[in-house]
Amino acid sequence: MYKLIAIDIDDTLINDDKEVTPGTQQALEAAVAAGVVVTLATGRAYASAQAIARQTGLNVPIITYQGALVKNLMDEKVLYERYVPQDAVRKLFAYCVEHDLHLQTYIDDKLYAREENQKLKDYSTLNRTPYFIEPDWEKLVPQKTPKMLIIDDPDFLDELAPKLRELLGDAVHITKSKPYFLEIMHSEGTKGLALEFLASHFGCELSETIAMGDSWNDHEMLEAAGLGIAMGNAIPALKEIADFITLSNNEEGVKYAIDKFILHTEQ
Repeated sequence: MYKLIAIDIDDTLINDDKEVTPGTQQALEAAVAAGVVVTLATGRAYASAQAIARQTGLNVPIITYQGALVKNLMDEKVLYERYVPQDAVRKLFAYCVEHDLHLQTYIDDKLYAREENQKLKDYSTLNRTPYFIEPDWEKLVPQKTPKMLIIDDPDFLDELAPKLRELLGDAVHITKSKPYFLEIMHSEGTKGLALEFLASHFGCELSETIAMGDSWNDHEMLEAAGLGIAMGNAIPALKEIADFITLSNNEEGVKYAIDKFILHTEQ
């Protein structure tokens, strides 16, 4: 019944040790062998997501930057691309400089920030992403970026998000991938719209798709998919809108869901 599965990476596909377990790997391979398209849908940069996708043996287009970039793994052809509007980029840089906030941006799949600090170092370590420093932020503004990211205290970010929505307007999509990551993309840079695009690309209905995730940035694709699955470790708000709640990322929740809904081996 299901022809396409989109799986978030962090705290979904990989466990807390940042690993795809052998059991989960076998389930992914079994789903592909059963004729199902298995793809990843992540807020990560393409380069970071690509490494995990290749490690799991996938060879399909993957959804990256929260849906702002869909790109083939084999020939790296770009299928879907949305950049943060230039006006919003300038306003966001100016706001973050004025309020001394840590803002990072992605240009040509490379991570840039105005200054090196602990937030940047920790992020780089977490996602195994190298970074570049450009103190003159005016040089970064004209460059195309699929995603901008503010790192700060979760409660502060919750207060900041509506202010930025007012400042930047409807041209952008603002979401949280982690409690301390506030991410800004083009308004059409969502995992939900990227899932719709991929379903059309592969000639299947949205009702024939499954989406799995754990954070609020996954809610658009869970709502768009025929079957929206929240991880056992997902935030409560995502569990509320999910069609099914599987086991946690440390209990092979992705494998459990594939076994149940694709392979029909899980009772």
